[in-house]
Amino acid sequence: MDARERVEQCLALKVMRLTRPTPGQASLPSSDTTDISQDMLKMKLKEDVNSLENLEELSLGKLLILPQAFGSIYLGETFSSYICIHNDSTEACRKITLKADLQTSTQRISLVTGQDEQQLSPGETIDHVIQHEVKELGSHILVCDVTYSSQSADKLNFRKFFKFQVMKPLDVKTKFYNAERDEVYLEAQVQNITQGIITLERVSLEPSNVFTVKNLCVEDSDENDCGIFSNGTALQPQDSWQYLFCLSPKPGLGSDKLVKSITSIGKLDIVWRTAHGDKGRLQTSQLQRQPPVCGELSLTVVSAPSIAVLHKPFELLLNITNNSERTVELQLNLENQAYTNFMFTGVVNTMLGLLEPGGFTKIKLDVIPESTGLQYISAIRIKDLLLGRDYVYNDQVQVFTVADEDLINVVHLGANKNEGA
Repeated sequence: MDARERVEQCLALKVMRLTRPTPGQASLPSSDTTDISQDMLKMKLKEDVNSLENLEELSLGKLLILPQAFGSIYLGETFSSYICIHNDSTEACRKITLKADLQTSTQRISLVTGQDEQQLSPGETIDHVIQHEVKELGSHILVCDVTYSSQSADKLNFRKFFKFQVMKPLDVKTKFYNAERDEVYLEAQVQNITQGIITLERVSLEPSNVFTVKNLCVEDSDENDCGIFSNGTALQPQDSWQYLFCLSPKPGLGSDKLVKSITSIGKLDIVWRTAHGDKGRLQTSQLQRQPPVCGELSLTVVSAPSIAVLHKPFELLLNITNNSERTVELQLNLENQAYTNFMFTGVVNTMLGLLEPGGFTKIKLDVIPESTGLQYISAIRIKDLLLGRDYVYNDQVQVFTVADEDLINVVHLGANKNEGA
C-alpha cells in the first residue's frame, strides 16, 4: 500500500500482542574520548527516570516496557492480541466490518468474523481481543481485513498482515521397557530448548483405555502428577529432567499374549510456564511401543529373597508359561556346575507334565549359595519332550549373599535409614 492510498483511508488499524511487560533497564552514559568518573556515573544514573532509588548502581529499571513487536511464540502457548480500529479522519464511517484470520502452513483459522457497526465518529475506536492456542510450528500470519463506508465512498477496504514464528519450547524423548510380567515402564526425558527458564507444573501420562498408570516418585506424594524431580522447580536452558511411569493392563483383557500385542500406550501431557509466568501446554501424539518378543516358553520369578546367608538353603518360586500355539510336555533339569556360585538341592530332575497353549505352571527350587556377594542363578534347563527342544535360562535371579545372619540385620537397617532419608 503506497502513501497516497494510506492518506485516502479514513480508518487506521493497530495490532498489539498481549503479553506480560518486561522490566526496563536504566541507560548508562557513554563517552568515546574520555573515561566516565564514578561521580558522573552516579549522577547520570540518579537523573534517569527509570533508575531504582538508592540502588542506581545496579542499573535495574523500575519501569515496565510493553512489547514492541510480536516476537516469538512457543508451541502450546495462547496467542493473545489486541486489535484496534481508529477513525483518524474528520468523517463519520459506517458499516465497518473486521475479519481476522490466522494463516498457518496447513490451515486458515477464523478468529474474528465480520460485523457491521452503525457508525464510527471521528476519534472513536472499535476494540477486539483475540485468543488462540497455538498448536502448529513454523510461520503464522495474522490477516486483518477491514471494510467500511465513508461519506465520500460507498465501500472502502484495506488489509494488513502480521507475521510471527512459533517455536518448540521442549524436546521430549521416550523409552519403553517391557517387564517380565505385563507391566510397561515409560521413561520420559523433557529438555528445555528455549533461551529462558521454564517451570514444569505438571508432567503426566494419559494412558490408553487398556492401561492404568502409576507415577514413580522418589518420595511418596498424594499428587498424581509428580515426577522424579520435585514439583515447581525451574528448569534451566538446555537442562533435562526424567520422569518414570509404570503402566499395568486392566483386568479382564484376555490372555497374556493379547496384552503383550497391544502397542498404544497413551499421551504425555505437559503444563509449563515461562519465566514471565505465561502458561503453555503440550500434548504428545499417541505413544507406541514395540511389542515384546516372547519365546515359546517364558520363565518369570514369582518370589525370591533379596539377601541370603552363605551355605544356607533358600527357596525360589518360578512361573513357566507356554506362549506357543501347541501343547508341550515339559521336563525340568537343574545343573550343578563347577564354575557356578550356588548349588541346587532336592529333586533336580522332574516331569512337569503337559502344558496347553497359554497355560502356566509353578515350580519350586531349593538353592544353596556357595560364595558371598551378588550372585546370579543360572543353568535352569527345561526340555520339551514332544519336539526334543531344550530351553536354558541364565541370570534369571539375583541374590545378594552374606557370610552370616548378623549381616542381614545390618543391611536391612541401612536400607531402612535410606528410605527414611
